[in-house]
Amino acid sequence: MFTVLNVVAPVFAIVALGYLAVRFRLYPAEGVKGLITFVNNFATPCLLFRAMLNVDFAETFSFRLIGPYYIGALLVFVAGILIARASFRRSPGESVAAGFSGMFTNTVLLGIPILQRAYGDAAMPIIFTIVGTHAAILMTSAMLTMEFARRDGEPLGRALLGALLRIAQNPLLIGIALGLAGNLAGITLPEAVDAFTLIMAQAIVPVALFGLGGALNEYKLADNWVLALNLSLLKLILHPLIVWVIMIPILKVDHNIARYPILLSAMPTGINAYIFATYYKRGQDIAANTILITTTLSVITASVWLYILTF
Repeated sequence: MFTVLNVVAPVFAIVALGYLAVRFRLYPAEGVKGLITFVNNFATPCLLFRAMLNVDFAETFSFRLIGPYYIGALLVFVAGILIARASFRRSPGESVAAGFSGMFTNTVLLGIPILQRAYGDAAMPIIFTIVGTHAAILMTSAMLTMEFARRDGEPLGRALLGALLRIAQNPLLIGIALGLAGNLAGITLPEAVDAFTLIMAQAIVPVALFGLGGALNEYKLADNWVLALNLSLLKLILHPLIVWVIMIPILKVDHNIARYPILLSAMPTGINAYIFATYYKRGQDIAANTILITTTLSVITASVWLYILTF
């Protein structure tokens, strides 16, 4: 158990430092957005570019390794919609935003740092494959569902085109595409380019964690905390449980490999859930509360899952 604490304690300590620094005005709140933008638009694309440049397609692009993660996410998405709609009487659009808050994982700001610290570079090819397809698969699924659910939306064809354009402009996907192109072409990076991308990639962990902590100051618990708590339990417990069941008892994936996507699925809700809700002007309070609750509870749940996956 001390080994588990040694993995997660430094990670969440940096998150706490970011939160306290902004809370007590030791770091400007307006600077947090810039930190997260740097991580998402510059540092992480460099990391994904380097990873994809040397990835083994046959090993990492396997349904057995990444499929269970997405099956679990989509099942949680449906469960979240049904709970919000049937049990809490939220509107169709708000219910979709709720489901999205339950399924979209914080893969970059917390997933990568914790997985890398827990399992080292061995986990990264599979994790990068999931990170690279994460927004494309889950954002597209949620946008399609939202367009069908809401009654005041623009024509479906235009909405789909807009969604595809936003996905194509995603810096994470651009980094992956460039890395895959270089991989297929057999490119070896010049020393200067290699050093540049390495330095950028190494900035992710401290900047991302500090920025996430600072961003938590924006979220406050509101009246719908009960719904958010339900969604949080779906995200932190049900999602990784589904992935575990599919990968280990059903598909018989090696435990030492299966633990990578299982632990990633146990990470809290990502900030994109709030961005999604804000974009559609539905369920912003649900998304904000779910981010806050999952991030807080993940200090415990991530430690428990990490401990369970050591056996």
